[in-house]
Amino acid sequence: MRTAYLDYAMSVIVARALPDARDGLKPVHRRILYGMLELGNRSNAPYKKSARIVGEVLGKYHPHGDSAVYDSMARMAQDFSMRYPLIDGQGNFGSIDGDAPAAMRYTEARLDPLAEEMLLDIEKNTVDFGDNFDGTLKEPFVLPSRLPNLLLNGSSGIAVGMATNIPPHNLRELSKAISYLIDHYETIDKITPDTLMEFLPGPDFPTGGVIIGNEGIRQAYSTGRGRLVVRGLAHIEEIRGGRFAIVVTEIPYQINKTSLIERIAELVREGRIDSITDLRDESDRRGMSIVIELKRGAEPRKVLNQLFKYTPLQSTFGVQLLALVDGEPRTLSLKRALQIYIEHRRSVITRRSQFELEKARARMHILDGLLIALANLDEVIATIRKSPDADTAKTRLMTRFKLTEIQAQAILDMQLRRLAALEREKIEKEAQEVKNLISYLEDLLANPKKILKVVQDDLKQMSDKYGDERRTRIAHDASEKLEEEDLQADVPVLISITQRGYVKRTQTSQYKTQARGGRGVSGQGMKDEDEIAMLIPARSVNTILFFSDQGKVYSEKAYQFPDANRTDKGIPIQNILSIGADEKITTAVAVPDFDKADYFTMATVNGKIKRVVLSEFSSVRPSGLIAMGLDKGDQLGWVRQTSGNDEIILVTKMGKALRMKETAVRAMGRPASGVAGISLAEGDKVTSMEVVEPDSFLLTLTENGFGKRTAIKNYPTKGRATSGVMTIDEKALPKTGLLVSARIVKEDDEITIMTSGGVMLRLKVKDIASQGRASRGVHIINLTKSQLAVSMARLTQEDLAVGQPQKTK
Repeated sequence: MRTAYLDYAMSVIVARALPDARDGLKPVHRRILYGMLELGNRSNAPYKKSARIVGEVLGKYHPHGDSAVYDSMARMAQDFSMRYPLIDGQGNFGSIDGDAPAAMRYTEARLDPLAEEMLLDIEKNTVDFGDNFDGTLKEPFVLPSRLPNLLLNGSSGIAVGMATNIPPHNLRELSKAISYLIDHYETIDKITPDTLMEFLPGPDFPTGGVIIGNEGIRQAYSTGRGRLVVRGLAHIEEIRGGRFAIVVTEIPYQINKTSLIERIAELVREGRIDSITDLRDESDRRGMSIVIELKRGAEPRKVLNQLFKYTPLQSTFGVQLLALVDGEPRTLSLKRALQIYIEHRRSVITRRSQFELEKARARMHILDGLLIALANLDEVIATIRKSPDADTAKTRLMTRFKLTEIQAQAILDMQLRRLAALEREKIEKEAQEVKNLISYLEDLLANPKKILKVVQDDLKQMSDKYGDERRTRIAHDASEKLEEEDLQADVPVLISITQRGYVKRTQTSQYKTQARGGRGVSGQGMKDEDEIAMLIPARSVNTILFFSDQGKVYSEKAYQFPDANRTDKGIPIQNILSIGADEKITTAVAVPDFDKADYFTMATVNGKIKRVVLSEFSSVRPSGLIAMGLDKGDQLGWVRQTSGNDEIILVTKMGKALRMKETAVRAMGRPASGVAGISLAEGDKVTSMEVVEPDSFLLTLTENGFGKRTAIKNYPTKGRATSGVMTIDEKALPKTGLLVSARIVKEDDEITIMTSGGVMLRLKVKDIASQGRASRGVHIINLTKSQLAVSMARLTQEDLAVGQPQKTK
């Protein structure tokens, strides 16, 4: 049993499942191409019935089932399976939908011009031949393979205990990589996969698609094994009524289009993707087109990411570069595979040159005899006429002119018309040409570098003739892993938190801009006179850092908060963050990217300030981290992102404002308690901290709804721990009320004001009067007697931008 199993295993490995590293073909493919050549079924000949071709291959070379031969032949004719098809098929040879080819009696085929290049010079003793299965015929062990077919078209096969899966590549890129290897053949050991990837960046699938990242490619080229993540190509189109559709125009290699569509439909039926209203296949002769219509208001990019995650629209191609080398299976790196092909071609050209040299020398030998005869024509004719028979004439010619038997026979066989003057010139010209050919071939065989140059020139000629543009794109920066964040819509939102700790997420589009002095709209369902404490503008995929009055920081993604209408009250923040029962969130910051800002600058209600490097907060554990050490009775109130060269402005309830340089505060560790920022009067507290922007305004809001904007240039820069300057008319405080919030704004911005009764007003900054520091401002929101203004959020143009649909990979 052991012997029988090993014999069977080796038979499958060597004679059935694995391609040869030299021509990239399995025995069945090689026999089909050779059989068609022997049948005269060339690219310029009429098509022949597939059944006849299959019968020819079965009867002469491949003693297996007819379906094995026909299926292999059909695959070589499929432009969605082969990057460069080797067979020119006529009829139904299957489709990307998984349809089987028509029966072999209905289809016809002939060799493709590329297959003829694979077979070129096979008659010139370029490769070894062996007996067929019954010893009656000879078949090639390998084809001359003018094209690097192993990597050009790839291969896949399952043997016993091993498998191969080689992706196809682009001919032009392969040609450039091989040419580079040949140019540096003497130092080939120093060539790295990264160098080759400059010419051959990655596989090129016949169905196109997008390869995500190049790390898998680099690993496959370095070790022979790698994992490629391939996505289909889709774009988003706007259709009727403001709705959108996702149109898939390319799918991953070896994915069945029908199965993909069925999988999408199954997800819709199960409710796992609920934004799709229609799904249809509009593919035709012009190309693929799978149209996925979405509901009104659906986020197309979110749905597309869901399709990538849950359907074969994103698939994995496992590279196993396994091929036969000297009859044994070997896992090859890219460089080794190319090197084997170069050595094979060098062997083919060497053997072809030797064959042609022997043939040229034999012809030159005959031409030398003919030239001798022409130089002594009268005597040769006389010798032949005097001879009683041909054998005597041959012997006399050999003796008289010192000719060989072959030369003498050639003279006797020469036609009388060759004695004409022009014909004599032709013989002399041919002799000169053959001499030149012999000199060229002898020189070629004596110089291995020149043989490599012939290999290089052959490939360039093939590349120029058959090469085409790359079909598969490579997304070098994309992540192959779809995190939960990738499935979320990236839209502007407002995160609101009440005094009692209720939190929710609302899209900014729910609040329409109103004119100054408007009454606003109901912003949150209040519970027992609960008041809005803060409003944080963000994008739904941003990380939100929450800072508590006790100096701790907590982290969560914006999309993790419940998406609610503006009238909903939200849920307790304790349901999302692990904050203590006596702990209160006092400020929150949206962080799009932890690499885009350098510091967090923090301030407390008692006027202390500190700076911390932003990266300290990139990984906040669920239980929170210490962000700032606090004195007894103090609370952490504000945190802003700063660059390290910014200016800070602190504003107090009684109308003081201190503008200071950020560098006046050194960077500290997280547990540090900071230094004095602003000197406060008795009973005064800090109410806002902002980062100064060029050509901006300081917009202040009082509890009675008064507001104004003042050019930031009116606030002089002072030293740390000073009391600053006035930012409101002190005498007007009884009427306006104490300051509740101050924001740095620009004219193109909008603001959203929240009242203690949950009313929200959104208005344009340019509609608010610009006044001096000492003025009291104007009414910007009308309040009822029981309400006070409690908070204000700034909405920049970036915050307000809703991403437009665009072509997405």
